[in-house]
Amino acid sequence: MRVLSVALFSLFVIVPAAAQDPHAQMQHRGAAAMGFDQDKTTHHFLLYDDGGAIDIAVKDAADVKNRDAIRSHLPHIAKLFGNGDFDVPALVHDSKAVPGTKTLAAKKAALTYTYIETPKGGRVDVVTKDAEALAALHQFLVYQIAEHKTGDPTTPRKR
Repeated sequence: MRVLSVALFSLFVIVPAAAQDPHAQMQHRGAAAMGFDQDKTTHHFLLYDDGGAIDIAVKDAADVKNRDAIRSHLPHIAKLFGNGDFDVPALVHDSKAVPGTKTLAAKKAALTYTYIETPKGGRVDVVTKDAEALAALHQFLVYQIAEHKTGDPTTPRKR
């Protein structure tokens, strides 16, 4: 609870330069909500024919601090999303209506979120057999790709 309070407090202390740039503002909110430096990490959002994945890694393999923060954050995200709670993306993106999340929350029983540790961070694999949940997940991931400017493909592929 203390970590969330600190994260919420720091969301309102935006660096003046970040106040000018919406992407910088999102990066600042992301650092506060996720607990790691957004500029020292990479996000990837992958679409698969049976779901998708959220992969976050440090840019520098020696960056143990941010790697461990990723490894702390992603299992928590897998649990929250599995419970239908998408407050963190809403906070990071400063939006109550992150695309796909309403359906993902409603269809939470149709999706499986699995955390996997990777050498430089971690990944949340998401799998579903429900067509409506799959469409919502892809909508959510495509939004993340655009917002985080990852350049990841926006069409599903085989896992």
